[in-house]
Amino acid sequence: MTHFEPSEATGSTNKSFPVGFVLLGYSEFPQLEMVLFWIVIFLYTMIILSNVTIILLSYMNPQLYTPMYFFLSNLSFLDLCFTTTVVPQMLFNLRGPDKSITYPGCIIQLGMVLCVGATQSVMLVVMAFDRYVAICQPLRYTIIMHPQFCWKLVLTSWLSGLIESVTQTPITFQLPFCAHHCLDDFLCQVPSLVRLTCGDTSTTEWQMTISAVFFTILPMGLILTSYGYIAQTLGKIQSEEGRQKAIATCSSHLTVVFMFYGTVAMVYTDPKNQFASKHGKFVGFFFTVITPLLNPLIYTLRNKEVKSVLQRQLRKGISIRKKKKKLIF
Repeated sequence: MTHFEPSEATGSTNKSFPVGFVLLGYSEFPQLEMVLFWIVIFLYTMIILSNVTIILLSYMNPQLYTPMYFFLSNLSFLDLCFTTTVVPQMLFNLRGPDKSITYPGCIIQLGMVLCVGATQSVMLVVMAFDRYVAICQPLRYTIIMHPQFCWKLVLTSWLSGLIESVTQTPITFQLPFCAHHCLDDFLCQVPSLVRLTCGDTSTTEWQMTISAVFFTILPMGLILTSYGYIAQTLGKIQSEEGRQKAIATCSSHLTVVFMFYGTVAMVYTDPKNQFASKHGKFVGFFFTVITPLLNPLIYTLRNKEVKSVLQRQLRKGISIRKKKKKLIF
């Protein structure tokens, strides 16, 4: 366990610089922790393989040189960033009795979680806009979604995440934390840090609510509005094949959207509500290791283009291996 300065142990708040925090997770269930340890290793491995596969396919195959797959590969990269920020520390804490994380480590983790999370939020809006233009204005699609504009949209997403991180992180760590510094969570995130405080947090909670509006409610509203227009256009499409292809792509995106914004809204809108306090760490666990794995699976399983490219690459790899074996023997 982490040791703290004597001045912190006797006081009610962190008057002096804290040595670190304790991430409790499911420490009351040691046997469950060992099971979770191996589950997380398996899921993390699958997250890396699936998301790296999407990135490589998007950049190696000319058939996928489109804005949609450019944004999808960026989303996969964000998933890799998020899990790599959280999972190594989670595995360290699940593996043994030491549940600590250093104070600088907690700051870095929170900063990265906020940056990547906010960037993903804006990126999903960008992807919805891309689908809107592709379906509602197909003749102008290549004119509007040119490469330079796509790069600007991605950079805007990252800039939004960076602004959220550099504004929210310092504010969070100025809170009057209780002396025990025990977070009932797997990672350092704003809701669990707010629940750790022993003083007035109304200002921070208002800032969190405003942030939740900008990065969950507003984006969700924009996405649903764009899909309202898309639904109207789909009803006018004559080709059944074209309609089914558009529905498959849009439904995949909407599934990811509801998973992302749903989990974020549950714990970030009101961090001290009963649900967030009781189930916040489970939601955090789901958001950390389940969502990044489901994202590439949802997009690939319901996308014929990605599946056909993947199958072609696998067949190509198998044929190359067979040729090498023939040359050897």
